[in-house]
Amino acid sequence: MIYNFNFYSSLLLITFSQGLIYSILILKKAIQTNRKANYWLSLFVLICSLYVAPWMLGFAGWYDNQPYRDFMFYMPFQHLFFVGPLMFFYIQSLLNPSFKINRKQLLHLVLGVVYLLYNFWIFIYDKIILKEYYYYADGIDKDFDEWYQILGQISMAVYFILSLIYYNRYQKLIVQISSNADAVLFKWIKTYLIAFLCMILLPLFFDFIKVLLPSKNEYESSWWFYLVYSIILYYIAITGYTNAIETKIGFEMSLFDRKPIILLTDNISNESFENDIIDTHFQDIEIDISPEIIVWKIKIESLIQSQKLYQNPELSLTEIAKKLESNSSIISRAINQGFGMNFNDFINNYRIEAVKEMFRNGEHKKSTLIGIAYDCGFNSKATFNRAFKKNTNFSPKEYLNTI
Repeated sequence: MIYNFNFYSSLLLITFSQGLIYSILILKKAIQTNRKANYWLSLFVLICSLYVAPWMLGFAGWYDNQPYRDFMFYMPFQHLFFVGPLMFFYIQSLLNPSFKINRKQLLHLVLGVVYLLYNFWIFIYDKIILKEYYYYADGIDKDFDEWYQILGQISMAVYFILSLIYYNRYQKLIVQISSNADAVLFKWIKTYLIAFLCMILLPLFFDFIKVLLPSKNEYESSWWFYLVYSIILYYIAITGYTNAIETKIGFEMSLFDRKPIILLTDNISNESFENDIIDTHFQDIEIDISPEIIVWKIKIESLIQSQKLYQNPELSLTEIAKKLESNSSIISRAINQGFGMNFNDFINNYRIEAVKEMFRNGEHKKSTLIGIAYDCGFNSKATFNRAFKKNTNFSPKEYLNTI
């Protein structure tokens, strides 16, 4: 097999190989943990790694020698119409364990499949019917057609926006239903999406550089684009592989309207979805509280104080709804309107008050601050410090100085 090892082909071979290795490692992790999100991430990393292959193999001499040239022509490597949907599927399956592929979801893959069929037709016509180059008479790989590259980048941009909307709605949901929201906010997804955005903007940046600094050898100058692209992909692969955060809260939502989000819990049937919905567009404004909300407000306060539910770091809105023999929709609305805050802040306020009580009793002289925080229901130092600062405008140590 021909492979011309040089500076350009060797460095891209290293980054390409790392992409394949991480794709396999993520797939192995998916099989071991049975986490659907990792299957999508593995496929995403594989597809993005293949994107580099034409330039890597081109520098290795494959476009200059047969039968390698035909292999490069008729084997599509740059699956731009699959990249965006795979990223979107990964984000959805990571944040929503109830996410499943159905016929509606499969529509996202139509353009990618059409492009594969287009390449298959080119192969059939050139190699089997005509037995000579027709589509490839110009000697230019179809993966590099301008129309395909432009539409591919547009597709990726659309799915970046969809992923961002989905993540933002998830953030609004999780603080309404979990007392441990910080642990499952997947804050690293922000940098993950920024990295994906960089992949989308990279062609525009390098096109701009070419205008400012035109090169005599455009093929070699494009090598830098693929190197930077590979580095970004490497970051995405490592970040996704090392992620250990997992959420067990399933839901259904629409991306394009303000409809409340439906919680998919074990205690509700398909026929009663409308009774377990969460309005994520809660705003902290003063409104007239209905008598019904006042009744539920008293019940919620009594339950939490008597059973000290706030000490449970995994306490959820659904759990309180079960104890009160109600549903999440009613309890969420009662907390939002009755106390003027979301569920996460509501429970954290109880925890902070418990911490203050322990401070007043001198417990900080017998135990560490983080030990007290754990006893009161917090499960991380960062969450405790952030919640305490939000509640008191002081850090825990600063607050102790005021006692």
